[in-house]
Amino acid sequence: MAKVFITGSADGLGHLAAKLLVSEGHEVVLHARNADRAREAMARTPGAKDVVTADLSNINETKLLAQKVNDLGRFDAVIHNAGVYQTSGKIITAVNTLAPYILTCLINKPSRLIYLSSGMHLSGRPDFENIVNDRLSYSDSKLYVVMLSMAVARMWKNVLSNSVDPGWVPTKMGGRGAPDDLDKGYETQSWLAVSNDPAAKVTGQYFHHKKISRHQSIADDIGLQEKLIATCERVTGVKFKKE
Repeated sequence: MAKVFITGSADGLGHLAAKLLVSEGHEVVLHARNADRAREAMARTPGAKDVVTADLSNINETKLLAQKVNDLGRFDAVIHNAGVYQTSGKIITAVNTLAPYILTCLINKPSRLIYLSSGMHLSGRPDFENIVNDRLSYSDSKLYVVMLSMAVARMWKNVLSNSVDPGWVPTKMGGRGAPDDLDKGYETQSWLAVSNDPAAKVTGQYFHHKKISRHQSIADDIGLQEKLIATCERVTGVKFKKE
């Protein structure tokens, strides 16, 4: 049995991943934006161990969330699932890029880290001042997620760190007409979190439907990774601790 924390698990892919992991006998802690959504999340996910709350668009709340998670003990896996799409650049920056960075730095190291990206990261561009100025596009934010995952894989040798393109799936974010397979959208992140399949026990990879997929090659650039981390540290005041 693994102990797994999933951000953004009140609905959508995070909720479905949580339900799957609970059904497999794993200990799952949920995350919701506020107390009302937390109650709903627990009611919709029978068997979940606990739920913690924080609005990830608020840097201070995100920092406090890390402490709440650490108070629950060490986790085997953390799935950075939370994300926003059609909203302001400020909220996209905070939720999609800064929150995974902060939580990665402050939550006690798990054995596995999974970051939800998107195929749209392929059109992202690394203009780091847009993080400072809260002007990130969705594509840029998801490129930074892949870049963060690759940096963690490079610097934390005892942690399996991978990113996932769940596909364009019919969730509230994706819309009812989304063409991809919903089940495969959440199964990959769950599989990477707990599976003993050798194909899941890798690091520094980008997955789509349980298979390593093509990612934008600039995400592998160590210099750009270092600039991303330096910029996130500058904006959040949270330092990334290298091994």
